[in-house]
Amino acid sequence: MSDSNYPPCQRKIDEHFGTKAIHVGQNPDQWSFKDVVPPISLTTTYKQYGPNNHAGFEYSRCGNPTRQVLQNCIASLDGGKHSLTFASGLAATTAVVQLLQSGDHILCGDDMYGGTNRYFSKIASKFNVKFTMTDMTNDKNIAKLILPETKLVWMESPTNPCMRVVDLESISTIVHNIRKDIIVVVDNTFQTPYFQKPLDLGADIVLYSLSKYMNGHSDVIMGALVLNDSELFDRLAYIQNSCGIMSSPFDCYLVNRGLKTLHVRMKEHMKNGLAVAKFLEQHPLVEQVLHPGLPSHPQHKVALKQASGFSGMLSFYLKGGIDEATRFLQAIRVFCLAESLGGFESLADHPALMTHASVPPEERAALNISDNLIRLSVGLESEEDLIADLDQALNASVKK
Repeated sequence: MSDSNYPPCQRKIDEHFGTKAIHVGQNPDQWSFKDVVPPISLTTTYKQYGPNNHAGFEYSRCGNPTRQVLQNCIASLDGGKHSLTFASGLAATTAVVQLLQSGDHILCGDDMYGGTNRYFSKIASKFNVKFTMTDMTNDKNIAKLILPETKLVWMESPTNPCMRVVDLESISTIVHNIRKDIIVVVDNTFQTPYFQKPLDLGADIVLYSLSKYMNGHSDVIMGALVLNDSELFDRLAYIQNSCGIMSSPFDCYLVNRGLKTLHVRMKEHMKNGLAVAKFLEQHPLVEQVLHPGLPSHPQHKVALKQASGFSGMLSFYLKGGIDEATRFLQAIRVFCLAESLGGFESLADHPALMTHASVPPEERAALNISDNLIRLSVGLESEEDLIADLDQALNASVKK
């Protein structure tokens, strides 16, 4: 970003991003009525010319025109060859883990989305899929943790909720130098392909919760995978179809519409997010702010190296404990106390009691997911109103 108020990120914004978001997969000539906006194909099944002789689609679980439009568009935004969309981000996670066999091993970050932690520890583990959690910011330890049975390395950057930044290129290189068959997965939900392209940094698969920034309107639950390897894509497409975890046509239509303004929204999310982070960092009732765009962030230099900008996500520790946090969260008016993130509206979350409540208490303590940690998803409201709301809520958190 060229604005002097923005961090000097070393990677350039994709200058053609908006054009791809608006046009890839959307050609009106693919429809008989030349629809400028791709129609919603709600049919369950498709007439065939003869047995197993069809016009490209046979049954909507196997493939759907509206879903295909969206998958083509998403793939282009990440610079990938293939994309698959799923009923949720966790459904996309499920598909990736279904690539594994009993006894296989996952190396993953210790600070990650609570739902991913829960799926690995409570569901995948029942099928003898093993996993090791580690601080992925310490890339020098990665090689020591790769086992003969390791098949997946799973990363988030920034992490959820502690906003750690992982050197994606360094770890991808380390892992692939050990064994080419290990699949490197990056959950890029916080950054979106507008600000970060993990495939360019060496990842094999990029995962998204499309429910967040990609859709941007808090009215869809959906996930996606993006990748280049055609053999791996075929395996995942088989899993998507066999497990029936694909996305619905109507939801695909909504996300396809949301993508058209993603590049515009992300610029505003970044502006507001940085303004809020800088305000909070100077506030006397705040202990620490976690935003990768701030020079105070422990991995600020890594963030500048691999990203072209930052979303509206940040976390902070207010002074006090659960009582102060509760009073703060009950006092906000412009921000809304709710789970999720990435919509046009600003949300505040208490990770320890909400999004990460399923993480065992001892793990939360080790990660410093404490009672005074607040995660914010900064939306598109007026910067002045957002800051005023946080200021009055922080002041209200102090017991009179």
